[in-house]
Amino acid sequence: MNEIENEPLCETLDVRHLPAPEPMQRALQAADALQPGQRVLVLTPFVPQPLFPLLQARGLRWQTEVCADGSARVLLIGPPA
Repeated sequence: MNEIENEPLCETLDVRHLPAPEPMQRALQAADALQPGQRVLVLTPFVPQPLFPLLQARGLRWQTEVCADGSARVLLIGPPA
């Protein structure tokens, strides 16, 4: 996870223990609040594949790392300046 750990963050959002659909809703709320240059690390219980097209439609970028336990770390990257 070296790439993600080296990125400056504005917050970490842990949604691993929330029932569906809250993890997706909270991740999208965090994504919608991102300003250019901001980053939010979202900790999810699994790789949130349905989230990625929604992020792409918003013009956002992300990086994903799958952890040994099957959970994921998704770095949401704010829109370009």
